[in-house]
Amino acid sequence: MDSFSAVIRTASHEQHREAETSTFMSDLLGGRLGIDAYARYTEQLWFVYEALEAAADRLAADPVAGPFVRPELFRLAALERDLAHLRGPEWRTRLSALPATEAYAGRVRTCAERWPAGYVAHHYTRYLGDLSGGQIIRDRAERTWGFARKGDGVRFYVFEQIPNPAAFKRDYRGLLDGIDADELDRQRVVAECRRAFALNTAVFRALGEEFPLSA
Repeated sequence: MDSFSAVIRTASHEQHREAETSTFMSDLLGGRLGIDAYARYTEQLWFVYEALEAAADRLAADPVAGPFVRPELFRLAALERDLAHLRGPEWRTRLSALPATEAYAGRVRTCAERWPAGYVAHHYTRYLGDLSGGQIIRDRAERTWGFARKGDGVRFYVFEQIPNPAAFKRDYRGLLDGIDADELDRQRVVAECRRAFALNTAVFRALGEEFPLSA
């Protein structure tokens, strides 16, 4: 029988791939969009991670979500440093969420408040994605816009407190395999992972509309 983490990965593969291959992300990673598009994307990430990490202290003692609340994963401070670099010291006054981002962050908050196992689904899709495919984004951003290696502008993707990402991801998947949830709730978690990727894809779609390539 497949482990629960393997079930999640297999069941959400199509939605995951759709997010990764969105037109906006393909154009961004292909160097066809300017730094403003990258900064706008980074702004949207701030809203999602604010929702994730605002709930962390409260959920740390929760039997389901608590084991996943790991301070070494927190990204909000790094995002804020990146935004100060990208948008200047007054970045907060210009910060705005797309409607798709508001929906995404809102769903994260709802799960955090009402359904800790659902919060885990969003936690998994975001943070393990950052440790994996996020490193491709960091590398492309450094080369495309001349950021210092692992410096301001890409600090969101740099996990200084996780020296061995591969080992960390193995441990994290082990936590998923042992999650304190019955079979019905596990099925709901799988569905929520799919939903998380779909919400992320909707943000990419909205960004693509905001930053269309010139004909």
